[in-house]
Amino acid sequence: MKGKRIQGEIQNLKPHIMRELQSLYDLSVPVGQLSTKELNERLIAVTEEIGREVAVYVDRKGRIIEISVGSTWTVDLPAVDARSEVRLSGVRCIHTHPSGDTELSEPDISSLRRLRFDAMAAIGRLAGESVGCLGFFTGEKEEDGTLEVQLFGPVRADHLNRIRLTPLIQSINKRLSRERTQATDDEEERAVLAGIDAPMTCAQWTTEDSLAELAELARTAGATVVGTFIQKKAKPDTALFLGRGKVEEMAMFIQNERATLVIFDDELTPSQQRNLEMALGVKILDRTALILDIFAQRARTAAGKLQVELAQMKYSLPRILGQGLVLSRLGGGIGTRGPGETKLEVDRRRIRRRIHDIEGEIVRLKKERLLHRERRRAARIPVAALVGYTNAGKSTLLNALTGADVFAEDKLFATLDPTTRSLRLADGREILVTDTVGFIQKLPHTLVQAFHATLEEVVEADLLLHVVDVSNEAAEFQIEAVTEVLKELGVAEKPMLYVLNKLDRLTNGAGGTGGGDAAAHVDQADDARHEAAGGDAADGFSRGEIPSLEEAPLPPAVLRLLRGREGCAISARTGAGLADLQEKIASCFRTGEVELTLHIPFTENAAVTRLHEAGRVLQTDYDERGTRVRVRLSEEEAARFRRYEIP
Repeated sequence: MKGKRIQGEIQNLKPHIMRELQSLYDLSVPVGQLSTKELNERLIAVTEEIGREVAVYVDRKGRIIEISVGSTWTVDLPAVDARSEVRLSGVRCIHTHPSGDTELSEPDISSLRRLRFDAMAAIGRLAGESVGCLGFFTGEKEEDGTLEVQLFGPVRADHLNRIRLTPLIQSINKRLSRERTQATDDEEERAVLAGIDAPMTCAQWTTEDSLAELAELARTAGATVVGTFIQKKAKPDTALFLGRGKVEEMAMFIQNERATLVIFDDELTPSQQRNLEMALGVKILDRTALILDIFAQRARTAAGKLQVELAQMKYSLPRILGQGLVLSRLGGGIGTRGPGETKLEVDRRRIRRRIHDIEGEIVRLKKERLLHRERRRAARIPVAALVGYTNAGKSTLLNALTGADVFAEDKLFATLDPTTRSLRLADGREILVTDTVGFIQKLPHTLVQAFHATLEEVVEADLLLHVVDVSNEAAEFQIEAVTEVLKELGVAEKPMLYVLNKLDRLTNGAGGTGGGDAAAHVDQADDARHEAAGGDAADGFSRGEIPSLEEAPLPPAVLRLLRGREGCAISARTGAGLADLQEKIASCFRTGEVELTLHIPFTENAAVTRLHEAGRVLQTDYDERGTRVRVRLSEEEAARFRRYEIP
C-alpha cells in the first residue's frame, strides 16, 4: 500500500525485506478475528531472517494501520492517536518474539496498559510450530489501581485466531466504563524528567540543580516524579534532543514504571516533541509547557487567565502539525474555508484568530490599569514592587508587612496575579506594595512578553524590593537570573533594595558555614519579643510591633550577598528584621526630598491647596497672619514654594 511507511529500526534492512514488510499493508484481517494464518507466517518468516521483533497494528475493521521493526529484544510501540482514558483504543498489537518464547514480557504488558490496546499478542515459532500468547484486560483493577490483565497461552497460533474478539472487547469496555468513577484530572501523573549535561556558563548551577528545580515544578503541577535521566552531551540532538540509545533506555523505563509523561528541562522544538512522542508513546512536555500548566492552575483574575491562554496559544501554534490522521482530513469547503482546506489549517486559523481577540482584550484591560495608575500618581502615593525568584517568600513578606491575606505556599509560582496593598511606614508615609509573579531560570523570552501586562507593576514601580531566599545555596545565581529578566523589562536601573529572606532557615551547611548560631540567636530574640507582643507573625504586624534584628551578628552567607548591594536580612515568617526593612524603604523614598517649614498668608490660601497636591504635609498650624506648614517635597517642587520658607 503506497503512502504508508515502515517505522522503527529499518536502516540496515535489505530491499527485499522492506518490500515484504510494505506488502503486509495489503493484507486484511476478518472483523472480530485476532489475525490470520498468512499474516502470522509472514511475520515470523521476516523475524527469522532479520533476527528482530516485528509488530503490526490492526484496527477493528481489520486494516493494518502501522508496521514497526524493533531491535533484537524490543520494538517501538507508537502511541495510538485516538486512545481514550475510559475505553479501549480500538487497535490491537501483534508482534513477534525471535526466540520463540511467546510469553508476554513486562514491557509488553506495560504497553498494553499504557496504550489501552484491544489486545496484545506475541507470536513465534517453537519446535517448528507457530505458537502465540494473548493478553487482554478483564475490566477490573489490581490492588495498586492498575488494570488487571488476563493472559491466554502459549497455545498454537491458529487457536488464538478462533477467539471472538468483538464480544470480548464490548464486555471489557462496559466494565471499564463502570470502573471509571473519577475524572482524569483527579488522577496522579507519573513523570520522568530528562535533561542534558552540557557545559554550564555558571558553576553555581549544575544540571542536577536544574533538574531538582524541574522536579519541584512537577510537584507544584501535581505530578509524581518516578525517574530522572541525564545524558552528557555538548548540544541537543536535532531529532530527539537526547541520543537514540538514551531514548530507548527511557522507553523501557517508562513501560516498567507506568509513567504517563516525560518532562524535558529545556525547550523542545516542535519536531523534537513530535519525534519523542512517537518514540516514547507518552505525553511530552518541556519546561515552558510545564510552567504554563502551573500558571493555568494559579490564574485567578480575568487578566491572568487571558495572559495564560495567550501564552499557551502562542506556544501551541507551531506544534499543531501532523498529530495523527484526524488533523489531515480534508474539509468540505463550506463557508469561509477554501476548497480542500485541511483541518490542520482550520485549527491554525482559529488559534490565530483567538490570539488576535485575546491581545485586543488585554489592550483594553491595560487601559483600565493605566487609569488606576494615573489616579495613584495624582495622589502621589509611591509604589514598591516585590520582585525575585519564585518561592523566595514575596507573598509571605507582603502579608507580614501589610497584614494582607494573600495566598502563600511553599511551592513554585504560588503567585501569578499581582496583588497591591497599602503600607504605612514608621515616618507616617503611606506607600503601596505590589506582589508580582516570581521569575525562574530558563524563562523563555516569549513568556516574558506574554506576561508583560502582569509585569507592568514592576515597570511602573518607584522602588524594587528584590526578595532573595538566603537559605538557598544557589542564591547568587537566582539573583543573576532575576536581574536578567529585569534587564529585559528595562527596569534594572531602578532604585532597588535587596531583601534577604528566610533567615530563620539558615543553619550550618545551608547557605554558608557558620551561620547557624547567628540565625538561632535572631530567632530566639525574635520569639521572645513576639511572644511578649502576643501575636502571630504569619498574620502580619502592625506598626510598632514589627521586630528588629537589633545587633545580632549576620551569617557569612548574608554578608557575602549584601557585599556591594543595598539591603537587609529578614525572616518574613517570624517577622525578624521587618522594622529595619521598613526604615530602609522609608529612607529610599526620602532620597531626593527636602523638608521645609513654610508660612503662607491667608491671602494666598490657594498655595496651601497646591502644597497638598505637590508633597506630603507633615504638620499644619495657624496664626493671625496665615498658615504654618511643615512639608516634605521633591527638590523640583520645593523650588516653587521657597519664597514661603521660614528662615
